[in-house]
Amino acid sequence: MPSIIEDMESNVRGYCRLFPTTFKTALGSRLVDVHDREFIDFFCGAGSLNYGHNNPLANAAILKYIEAGGIQHSLDATTEAKVRFLETFRETILKPRQLNYRVQFTGPTGTNAVEAAIKLARRATNRSHVIAFTHAYHGHTLGSLALTANEAFHHQADGARLNVSHLPFDGYFGDLDTASFLEKMLTDSSSGIPVPAAIIVETVQGEGGVNVADDTWLRRVADLCRRLECLLIVDDIQVGNGRTGRFFSFEHAGITPDLVCLSKSLGGGLPLSIVLIKDEHDVWQPGQHTGTFRGNNLAFVAAEALLHHWSNPQFETDIQTRSSIIADRLKQIAATASNPISIRGRGLIWGLDMGSGTLARRVIDAAFDYGLMMESSGADDEVLKLMPALTIPLLDLEAGLDIVQDCIEQVEQTQQRGNDRHRDVESEIANWSANHSQANIESQGQESVSPMVPASLNQGAS
Repeated sequence: MPSIIEDMESNVRGYCRLFPTTFKTALGSRLVDVHDREFIDFFCGAGSLNYGHNNPLANAAILKYIEAGGIQHSLDATTEAKVRFLETFRETILKPRQLNYRVQFTGPTGTNAVEAAIKLARRATNRSHVIAFTHAYHGHTLGSLALTANEAFHHQADGARLNVSHLPFDGYFGDLDTASFLEKMLTDSSSGIPVPAAIIVETVQGEGGVNVADDTWLRRVADLCRRLECLLIVDDIQVGNGRTGRFFSFEHAGITPDLVCLSKSLGGGLPLSIVLIKDEHDVWQPGQHTGTFRGNNLAFVAAEALLHHWSNPQFETDIQTRSSIIADRLKQIAATASNPISIRGRGLIWGLDMGSGTLARRVIDAAFDYGLMMESSGADDEVLKLMPALTIPLLDLEAGLDIVQDCIEQVEQTQQRGNDRHRDVESEIANWSANHSQANIESQGQESVSPMVPASLNQGAS
């Protein structure tokens, strides 16, 4: 790692530790580092690059815009770039799905969208409490952090997590019906949980371990929100923009959330975040929620270009083709693995639960050495998370899956050799102990002799 990084960048940096090299270029689903090594990308900027690196549609539109002197910074003033984005988003995404939302442009990161959504829900309902779920991840600013479940992200100095309750996500207790549990807790006036302003949910918990909510469960949560007159917020920051196979992840369940948070891949890798708001909930007064960079015109240009992918029905078909390839291969991997591995996923987000964060990290490190980038998720980072681009060439997809399979086999073989050596050492110790005990019995009444531990055991212990 360059010394300038060690000398100057904060200790808070994370992904440069997971991927220890210096990258210089990227195109499609491949990155190249300063040593000219190529890496297949199953990471996609944590879900920010669904359309691949340097997508030619976005690049061409951005270069044309810059060469024409297009406005880059505008706060929330009206620009041609914003108008074209909104028109394309309405005609290409909302109208075909019979959705009617207003669009709020927030600060350009996902957590900004979540902060705005929960703030708006509280104002719209005149309530303060919010329900989130076990294993949820919604961001690291204080309001979003309160909704995030993993204790690793929390510290006492962050302050109390007020007005938030975490209830069990679908499947959290195995076959237990958590939708009924949720309903009971929110309709029982003595449960200790007030009727909330909102329930916020990820239909697929990416950071939580690639936990896929059942469509029926989601419909029951949506129905409960209607009956309680609280707002349903879907956080589609990581699994929206086509990640689950459809543009919005909630389309599979046939629900219409009150608020939707979108970011990451919306701008094709450029910072852009929005909240979609049902008209009746848009109770903001002018200037009540602002941000200096809520008008990222370069991102508007990139997003408008990339949305045209969705004008072609073949695009969704191609995503499903790739999803089936991954699912079939992961089933093969799980079936032949030495250790139990469970798989789960939808579209182009898949998880392999290795049962151990240590094992998962060994696979990730080995894969990186062989030219594949991926990360882990889950409470203990025990789940390998595969998120290739929606546009990944089939050859790159197959090559990446080959690396995943080879590295899992390699790590398991190494683990097995370690287990075999451990058993051999235990066996030698047991044999030595038995022989030594017998020698003691036979030598009773004779001069005692100091026991000698076999050299092989000492080597094994070291």
